[in-house]
Amino acid sequence: MKKITLFAFAAVALSLASCKKDRTCECTYTQSGSTNVTSNTENITYTKARKSDAKYLCDKVTTTTTNTSTNGSYTSSSTSDCKLK
Repeated sequence: MKKITLFAFAAVALSLASCKKDRTCECTYTQSGSTNVTSNTENITYTKARKSDAKYLCDKVTTTTTNTSTNGSYTSSSTSDCKLK
């Protein structure tokens, strides 16, 4: 009976502990101008991080910025999209 209780306690303790390991955040940056579009992908590694901490650091929200010149002849926009892998 003691072995079963000890095993159950160990199983519960392991299930409540968060796992710290290397987490990768993949970000895709896209910039477009009047005539061309460029795209770049970057991987950021968070070492020994909990999943919740890595999610906080890896911005999952897509952001878009648009710039227009004063005479309206040039418009550029940039987008970043990050996801935890």
